[in-house]
Amino acid sequence: MSIAKKAWLVLADGQVLEGESFGACGTTIGEIVFNTGMTGYQEVLTDPSYYGQIVTQTYPLIGNYGINDDDMESAASHVKGYIVREWCDEPSNFRVAMNIDQYLKEQNVIAISGIDTRRLTKIIRESGVMNGAVTTEYDPAGKEKLLEKIRAFSVVEAVKAVTSEKPYRVEADKPIYEVVLMDFGYKCNIARSLTSRGCSVTVVPGETSAEEVLAMKPDGIMLTNGPGDPAENVGIIGEIAKLLHSGVPIFGICLGHQLTALAAGAKTEKLKYGHRGANQPVKDLKMGRTYITSQNHGYAVVGETVDTAVAQVSHINANDGTVEGIEYKNIPCFTVQFHPEASAGPKDTAYLFDRFIGMMAENRKEAR
Repeated sequence: MSIAKKAWLVLADGQVLEGESFGACGTTIGEIVFNTGMTGYQEVLTDPSYYGQIVTQTYPLIGNYGINDDDMESAASHVKGYIVREWCDEPSNFRVAMNIDQYLKEQNVIAISGIDTRRLTKIIRESGVMNGAVTTEYDPAGKEKLLEKIRAFSVVEAVKAVTSEKPYRVEADKPIYEVVLMDFGYKCNIARSLTSRGCSVTVVPGETSAEEVLAMKPDGIMLTNGPGDPAENVGIIGEIAKLLHSGVPIFGICLGHQLTALAAGAKTEKLKYGHRGANQPVKDLKMGRTYITSQNHGYAVVGETVDTAVAQVSHINANDGTVEGIEYKNIPCFTVQFHPEASAGPKDTAYLFDRFIGMMAENRKEAR
């Protein structure tokens, strides 16, 4: 039996937690966040919204159903590092292609197990999101130099790092509508949710101009999720402002929701530790109903800055009251902070895609 290789988690406040290495070896620096999902670790690892972040899974056993070829949300892993209490080396699932250790090695993701993830989550909840490093090369004598690098780290130009390089098509079996999907770091299940409803999708890079999007004559425009500080995407925000006046139905998710709010004059703020997991309660103010949603974001729209002459808050987070949805007035556009396309779930809010389809159908009728 081989002896497990040591690994260390070094936090920006100077704390050092010792564990065991799995995945790749080396040193990685990123923003430490936590995800509360009990399942869906494969979707977490392949979600581009985690670009620049070291993800802590609060659920104690990760990897028990392995990694398969069907549930990827993108072509590669985007996490900067990975932290778990325990990982499973012998997964059980009829679709399993490899275990999580093999996948992380393949993707060159440095990971650490044997960490008290409850303790770490409490640290982040109390102090807020902080930077850190996962390393198999820790030397106490070099701690101060490492801390300097950790504290200097920031996630910048995140959308540029994860967006598509060029446009491509995702065809529906029985196409009815044409949707242009602006890729800010989108999850594949957004496209699947559209194609399953008769939408052929043209995926375009996030910085595509409004003129180029409208030249494709879409029935609808999808603004997707993605990583980073929404306010740094000044050019994209300007293009969305143009799209809002086009008359084409628009549906925004997560980062797309934030960017649309900024384009309409609202502001965003960084949350203390964000919302990441599959158990976030969201209240639909119009329906008076609360849904359990999947979320992954560190920023939120500031409700008080939403111009009530332009839009109204449609959903709020039942835990902390933050904005979870906005409906625009006299503009065929609505956006949500959570993920109605959620994989591995829950699927409670998938009806929002049907609403988007309804908007496109209505717009076609009016155009005749």
